[in-house]
Amino acid sequence: MTRLLVLREQLKLLCSKYEIYLIPIGKFLTAMFTFLIINGNIGYMEKLAKFPLVIIMALLCSFLPLNFIIIMAAGLTLAHLYALSLECAAVVGILFLLMFLLYFRFSPKDTFVVLLTPICGALGVPYAIPMTMGLIGSPSSVVSVGCGVVVYYILDYVKDCASALTALDAEGMTSKFKTVIDGVIGNKAMFVMIVAFAATIIIVYFIRRMNIDHSWTIAIIVGGLANILMLLVGDLVLVTNISIIGTILGSIFAFAFVKVLQFFVFNLDYTRTERVQFEDDEYYYYVKAVPKITIATPNKKVKKVSASKETAEERVVRRSSATVQRSENAVSRERKTASSQQARRADGVRSTTGTGEAMRDEMLKERAKRYVDNHSK
Repeated sequence: MTRLLVLREQLKLLCSKYEIYLIPIGKFLTAMFTFLIINGNIGYMEKLAKFPLVIIMALLCSFLPLNFIIIMAAGLTLAHLYALSLECAAVVGILFLLMFLLYFRFSPKDTFVVLLTPICGALGVPYAIPMTMGLIGSPSSVVSVGCGVVVYYILDYVKDCASALTALDAEGMTSKFKTVIDGVIGNKAMFVMIVAFAATIIIVYFIRRMNIDHSWTIAIIVGGLANILMLLVGDLVLVTNISIIGTILGSIFAFAFVKVLQFFVFNLDYTRTERVQFEDDEYYYYVKAVPKITIATPNKKVKKVSASKETAEERVVRRSSATVQRSENAVSRERKTASSQQARRADGVRSTTGTGEAMRDEMLKERAKRYVDNHSK
């Protein structure tokens, strides 16, 4: 567990350090996969389905706001549908306009949700989206998830019914409109999926905000079971032909995914829960504080030691040490020379002083002797 916590902290530091590069890369990959899925399902206009053009559009989206990816994806979809059928492009264009009005009004920041919902639907694992948005989103995320579901089913319907739409002659314009409207608006599986995803988002959102221990885990379990139950009930009532095994396996994958998300976003230590009560002039306050599970990232210092090759830094240090040693030796020699010279001068002074005193004594003795001789005569 400690290693996982250290890994989490290291990933957070890495993301914060290289955020300026990771965001454009994420935009580029999301846009590229979105355009590839559109071209793979309804690539009827061959000029727009070429891979180099997809790369160019994805690079352009990586330096523009996120919502520009949605607008470009909608334009690419309508262009392909126009190559297939004008009536189909008109009906889908009206639906896109209504979805844009709802999306930009209620959840304009959920761009990735609108894009990832069709991608996950194409991969067969769309059930992680509503549970994720219930944990980290808000009830308004119902709009963005619903728009993503509608886009997925539009692409799926056009892919399956392309031959039927092209078989109708030009005189059957009314028949084409009716066929497209019935195929898109009358898709029971799409409405069951929208209702189930919306209910899952709301259930998970309100449970994870409750004042209970392990609220996120309870919300994940209850939301996953509610999603499976509503999809199965909708399939029994409306005969939507939803795969039961696929729904169960997809829900298991969604549970594993959101548990990993919980580890990175909402990992708490309920054993150290504290409850505090205090008051002011108007209210009593009951506060429940649950600490997060955190761990300090160890700082590893690696020092390279090489016996054969000496680094530039070590060479500079060695030369500096040698220079300092030579300076100290020179100063020591100068001090010794000065001390010896001072000692010699002191010895000279002492010898000169002794000789002068002896001569003075001799002169005094001679004077005393002459004085005595003169007085004795």
